[in-house]
Amino acid sequence: MDLIREQMKIVIPALNAGFLQTMRLFFVTLLGAIPFGLLISLGSMSKIKPIRVFVKVVVWIVRGSPLMIQLLIIYYFPGLVWKNPIWGGGETGRFLAASVAFIFNYACYFSEIYRGGIQSIPIGQEEAGLVLGMTKRQIFFKVKLLQMIKAIVPPMSNEIITLVKDTSLSRIIALQEIIWAGQAFMKGSQGISGAIWPLFFTAVYYLICNGVLTMLLGKLEKKLSYFK
Repeated sequence: MDLIREQMKIVIPALNAGFLQTMRLFFVTLLGAIPFGLLISLGSMSKIKPIRVFVKVVVWIVRGSPLMIQLLIIYYFPGLVWKNPIWGGGETGRFLAASVAFIFNYACYFSEIYRGGIQSIPIGQEEAGLVLGMTKRQIFFKVKLLQMIKAIVPPMSNEIITLVKDTSLSRIIALQEIIWAGQAFMKGSQGISGAIWPLFFTAVYYLICNGVLTMLLGKLEKKLSYFK
């Protein structure tokens, strides 16, 4: 027991630092992917065929390939192929590359959710708005937007919760998130080696984080329930 207590004094601060990195990647991804996903969805519904086809092909490639492979390509491709390591070295460069990969990946997933939400609104509402003299912009923001949000909250909630867990994939490019921090004590870190319990303990962080997110997203869904 004394050994575990001594180890916890070292392990917990390391896991906290790793979890902070995980949360940074999570929030940066959300801040970038939510608006970017809307832009992609508009591109996939564009009346200009070349734009529509191009966007749909890109979304198909991103959704059809593993995020881990996308991380490796985005981080290593410029240096290996173009001989120009644009991300630089160190933790800052790895975090930047991971952020770009996650934002692009999740924006493509969000775009399909947005598209489904927009297309689920009856066309008659837009026609009624036009008859009343409203512009298409007014119809979107005053009539469609909140209904669309109501429709996309459940699938978006699932993707957001998945994002928390997917951040662990960033360790493939050596980003020191919480799984990396927990795994380090198996290989040898700060005088501790062969300890597997820190890796298992990381699950507690994910469970607490996802529990809080589930509660907050559930409250948001209830607030939008008047659109039934």
